[in-house]
Amino acid sequence: MTYVEYKQLNPFQRFAYNTKKFFCNIPHAVAHFFTALGKAIVKFFVGIGKGFANYGKTFVKGDWATKLSYLIFGVGDLSKGKYYKGILFFAVEVLYILYMAFFGWGYLKMFPTLGVQAQRTEYINGIIPKQVPGDNSMLILLYSVLTLVITVVVFAIYIVNIKDAYRHQIMKANGQKPTSFKYDMKQFLDGKYHITLMSFPVLMIGIFNVLPLIFMILIAFTNYDKQHMPPGTLFTWIGFDNFGSLFNLVEGAKKGYTFIKLTEWTLIWAVAATFSNYILGMIFALMINKKGIKFKSLWRTLFVITIAVPQFVSLLLMNQMLQSNGAINILLSNITNSHVEIQWLSDNATLARWVVIIINCWVGIPYTILSMSGILMNIPEDLYESARIDGAGPVKTFTAITLPYMLFVTTPQLITQFVGNINNFNVIYLLSNGDPTTEKYYQAGETDILVTWLFKLTMNSQDYGLAAAIGILVFVICATLSLIVYNNSKSMKDEEAFS
Repeated sequence: MTYVEYKQLNPFQRFAYNTKKFFCNIPHAVAHFFTALGKAIVKFFVGIGKGFANYGKTFVKGDWATKLSYLIFGVGDLSKGKYYKGILFFAVEVLYILYMAFFGWGYLKMFPTLGVQAQRTEYINGIIPKQVPGDNSMLILLYSVLTLVITVVVFAIYIVNIKDAYRHQIMKANGQKPTSFKYDMKQFLDGKYHITLMSFPVLMIGIFNVLPLIFMILIAFTNYDKQHMPPGTLFTWIGFDNFGSLFNLVEGAKKGYTFIKLTEWTLIWAVAATFSNYILGMIFALMINKKGIKFKSLWRTLFVITIAVPQFVSLLLMNQMLQSNGAINILLSNITNSHVEIQWLSDNATLARWVVIIINCWVGIPYTILSMSGILMNIPEDLYESARIDGAGPVKTFTAITLPYMLFVTTPQLITQFVGNINNFNVIYLLSNGDPTTEKYYQAGETDILVTWLFKLTMNSQDYGLAAAIGILVFVICATLSLIVYNNSKSMKDEEAFS
């Protein structure tokens, strides 16, 4: 279709055309995504290869101090007069050796088995029982991960030590002197100030995000559950068995059936929750910001007040109102003069899902209204003036100016909301607790999404390995969809479109 033909379409035809184009481009976008991923992996290994090549070249060209730095950290810097840096490098090596000798290696050597000796009971004199502690799989895995991360960090320092030694060798050959300690400290408040500011946050991210993430990923490849609970018993590596159970679709395989059905409902829920809030929020924002509407500040204030109430309070209140003897049924009984006892959340799965989506609109639309109001107030008025001069009506103005502008600005927000709704624990768990229950699912209810199922697996049945596998799959789903949609959006491809 040519540009002129596209412009001659009415708004509904354009919407249908763009929707069709979007879904037709999905296979190409997925293929492009995995192609780019493959190229990134190849580039990564090529970079590693170049690193090893440079590692060998530096050794060949280095002097005695640089060569000795390959074994003893800091020798190259010490020989060139960079004393404080050489001492720091040497201290890192000594501390690492001591750590591995007295702590790290003891756990790391048991990492392949996660322990061999379980806790056991022995009898003193054949009568008095005594609990003899065995290996603790949890601590072995945790401290092994910590040791591996520390090893990677020390290896990075090792490479920096070699590069620094060779750099100072080149400086000395050119007649230059190494910089002083005072000069280097000033640099961390000037040219390298970004390193000073980011060091502590990066350290905290590593401790509180990266380490738990690695630990959780590894848990997915173990049989850690209530039958294998340390320190009483050991858990072991089982490979991809947890993932296999989630994709096992043979008759009677409840875990696989539950995963597929909850994935379907999770995606339906995420789409419905995201676009219902977005579309209705846009409509309300347009109504509030329309010229001639009085008390605009009052309407915005009312929506801000609804946001000020904690979401969990609103959801728990609605949960009580929707009970069989709650306020909603009592109100309907008074209106109809008959006894009404509708099971809004605990009987019919379809009704419960609709109720969850509607209540989510109630708690989510105010956020959308506020963000949309800010965007509407920043659309240049000149665009509307030009459209009116050209004879465009309200519908044409909305489809040609307002909607494209809002979609352009809010595409990243839409992606964020979509991913947030895939992981929207609060609305599902606090409002319906996953009800209605069903025997068809494994440890899940009809309105459970993947993240609430994961929570129930950890808290109710202590099936930690399966829950970790679900967490990894949820991440893969969210990351893949986010990257594909964002990389094919106008916000990404044409950043200057509305500048």
